[in-house]
This record gives sequence, C-alpha cells and structure tokens, in this order.
Amino acid sequence: MRVAVELTDHSMKVVVGIGNPGRRYHRTRHNVGFEVVDMLARSDGIDLRKRRFDALLGEGKISGEDVLLVKPQTFVNNSGSAVRQVLDWWKLPLGELLVVSDDVNLPIGVLRFRRGGSAGGHHGLESIIAHLGTEAFQRLRIGIGREDEKDLVDHVLGRFTRSERKVMDEASIDAVRGITVWIAHGIDECMNQFNG
Repeated sequence: MRVAVELTDHSMKVVVGIGNPGRRYHRTRHNVGFEVVDMLARSDGIDLRKRRFDALLGEGKISGEDVLLVKPQTFVNNSGSAVRQVLDWWKLPLGELLVVSDDVNLPIGVLRFRRGGSAGGHHGLESIIAHLGTEAFQRLRIGIGREDEKDLVDHVLGRFTRSERKVMDEASIDAVRGITVWIAHGIDECMNQFNG
C-alpha cells in the first residue's frame, strides 16, 4: 500500500482524534480522542463542522502553524479510511500527522506521546496502520485504565465515574497543551514534557 507522498509546497499539521460518532457514544471512554480535538478546536477558535472524507474537519492556525483537525465519522474500527483520504488529498507526509486515542493499557489520565509503534490492541489504530501501510506515525495515547472484571467492550463504551471524569478533564487540558507543543516544537519536546 502506498504511503502519503512527501510535502510539496505547503506544510500543514494534521491532528486526528479517534472516536465514535453520535450521541450514544458522547463522552464514553473510547471517545477521548474526539473530546481532546473538540477542546483544541474550542481553545483556538476552529470551526470543526465541515463534512468531507468521512470526517468532520476544521482548519485554522495554532502557534502560527496551519492545522487541520479531523474527527473520522466512520466509527473507531474504520478510522483509517478518513485518515488516508485526508493525507492523500492534501499530499501530506506522515511526519505532519498526530493521532489522539484512548489507551486501556495506561493508567487513567496518563499521557504518552510516541513516534510510532504497534496498535496495542486498539482497533482504531489498527485501521489507521492498515490504511497507511505503516506504524510510523506519531500519536498521543491517553490512559483510560482497565477493569479486569469488566468486559473490555463494555469498559471502553462506558462512561467515566465522577472521580474518573475529574482526572480525565485535567488530562484533556494537558493533552491540548501537549498538542500545541507538538505543533510548535515536535514530538521530542512533547515526550520530554508530557510522558510522565
């Protein structure tokens, strides 16, 4: 499978939040990626309502850089379709892409910026890897914890408790700060500052 071509004459950062569309999934654990991208859009005055490429899109400037915010509307398991279309249309290299997702393997509220790596069992990341033909894209994983006694699907599609929500709201604020640092300074600076 082809990988997005190298940059032509225009640079733009792409931030993709993974989640499921629709009211039923609003503020569930699996929609943390959507929440962070929504918060980023609000904080920088970016309208995130344009529908194209099976996604909601918003273009604007953050830290002086052109940025495209993306919320695939294909459900988590087929997130890669929208990501592939966006990168192809704007002819952007993988180095301009940051994917934001939940992670059951991290304690709740913990942030992890990474250069690449496996999907770690996350079906949205699996879909993006399959559509891009590579694991070599940057991502921000946000811990949602895991309850051993609970079915994994029920867990990720469930909502946070009140105490968990407080932790996640703080983590989302940190995530937005981290993404802003990524846009301005790159992944190394993010890993140094936010991988606690």
